[in-house]
Amino acid sequence: MKNLKERIQLGETVIGSWLNLGSHVSADIMGHAGFDWLLIDMEHGSGYEDMMFHQLQVLAAMNVTPLVRTSDATRGKIQQILDSGAQGIMFPQIMSVGEAEMATKLMYYPPRGTRGMATITRATHFGKTASEYIEQLDKTLLGIIQIETAPALSDVEDIAALDGTDVLFVGPTDLSIALGTFGQLYHPVFQQALKDVAVAAKKFGKTAGVLMQDISEYDMYADLGYRFLACGGDSVFIMKGANSLVESLKGKQKK
Repeated sequence: MKNLKERIQLGETVIGSWLNLGSHVSADIMGHAGFDWLLIDMEHGSGYEDMMFHQLQVLAAMNVTPLVRTSDATRGKIQQILDSGAQGIMFPQIMSVGEAEMATKLMYYPPRGTRGMATITRATHFGKTASEYIEQLDKTLLGIIQIETAPALSDVEDIAALDGTDVLFVGPTDLSIALGTFGQLYHPVFQQALKDVAVAAKKFGKTAGVLMQDISEYDMYADLGYRFLACGGDSVFIMKGANSLVESLKGKQKK
């Protein structure tokens, strides 16, 4: 079976979702849904490193690629996430090509990067597959750089050209705020930004991705060339399901 990195390099569309609740139970539920990838959100989510570890353990038993969005791009943090078994990292709030380059170097061992090596980690099955893990890292590990600031958008081609960048991922809320078009997905300025990201990704053989606010946006992004698509999350699904049920029940109440 092709891994996620191979699939996006072949131009396949892969779909994913967010894990915000910091719960291994919701990770279990989401892992059975059929997504290609799931992202544990350590930037805005409710979980901490110990729960992330347990979520990665749960997802390992399923046919889904586990990714993590980091809260900060420091060597210790990135090393801990990867040693725990994440197969890719999303870096938020990147401000320049220099920041993006430093971030991606944190994922790899010297001489390519700055990551420290320990063989007794969950990622290497506690030493059993350390050699295989190192040998396969270039083929399996995903570096996902968020384009959600004006400076990152200005540097988008240089960021796309980096060896460690696999996905240029638009954060639509932050980027629209940065461009002065908050929530206006079809505003010409925002649409041009989306095109610029897609063009840069294609030019350098990378993939453009985005978090859709609603599935109705799918065709717009697909037509622009976005192939790494996410929608919703565990907290969103619970909130929408609960709100919808309450509204339906209240609608049935007799006056």
